[in-house]
Amino acid sequence: MPESPGRSVQSLQRAFELLDHLADAGGGATLSGLAAASGLPAPTIHRLLSTLVELGHVRREAGRRYALGPRLVRLGDAAGRVLGDGVRPVLADLVAATGESANLAGLDGASAVYLAQVPSPHPMRMFTEVGAHVPLHCTGVGKALLAVVGTAAARELAHRGGMAPRTPATIVDVVLLDREIRLGVERGWHVDDGEQEVGVRCVAVPVPAAPTPCAVSVSGPAARLGDDRLPEVGRLLRDAAGRIAAQLTGLESTRSPAGAPA
Repeated sequence: MPESPGRSVQSLQRAFELLDHLADAGGGATLSGLAAASGLPAPTIHRLLSTLVELGHVRREAGRRYALGPRLVRLGDAAGRVLGDGVRPVLADLVAATGESANLAGLDGASAVYLAQVPSPHPMRMFTEVGAHVPLHCTGVGKALLAVVGTAAARELAHRGGMAPRTPATIVDVVLLDREIRLGVERGWHVDDGEQEVGVRCVAVPVPAAPTPCAVSVSGPAARLGDDRLPEVGRLLRDAAGRIAAQLTGLESTRSPAGAPA
C-alpha cells in the first residue's frame, strides 16, 4: 500500500535529518551512532539509508557504517555557487565600507567552512579560498558560530575540533573560550585577534535566524583594524548579516544605506 502524503513528508524530513547527522559526525557514522543522534529506531534508519544509498546521496561502508555520498557534491557545488552569487553584493558593500576582505562562513561539523568571499583592494590583504575549513576556537567566524549553538554544544564542538594553539594568542582553554564568546555576544561582535595568524585580525557576527549557522566577517592586518574601528565595523557587519539573513530565509532584501561607506 502506498504511503500517505503525511507519512511521505515525515520520511523525507527524517531522511534529510539523517544527512545532517552524518554531516555533524564529520561525514560518516555507524547505524548505532545515527540511532543515538536521531532517536529513531534502527529499522527506520536502515530503511531510509537504503533509499539514500540507491540514490547516491549516501555510501555504505564496512561495519554498518554510512558516509555522505558522491551525488551530494554536485548539489553542494550548485548551492554554493547560488549562495555566493546572492551574498557577493553584500560582501562587496562591506569591502567598500571597511577596505578589508569580507567573508561568509558556515558551520560544517566541528569546523567553519568559507562559503563566499570578496577580497580587499589593498595589495596586503587576507585571502581565503572558498571551501576552506578553519577551526572554530581561534577564528572570528568560528566564535560567532559557537555563539549561536549554545554553551553545551559549543563546548562539545570545541573539544571535537580540538583546540590546538595556532599562535601564542590562541585560546586553548574551553572556560576562557566560553568567556570570550559571552563577551562577543555582549558587545555585538566577535574578534580573532591574531589567534589564527600573527598580525591578522578578524571581526565577525552571526547571521540571525539563518537556516544553518552562518557568520559574516571582515579580516585584515591588525594595524588597519585597530580598536577604534571595531564598533563601526561591528555595526556594518550586523547590517550585512541582516541582509544576508533576508536572502537565506527567502525574504526580499534591499540594498541598505548602512552598508555603504561612511
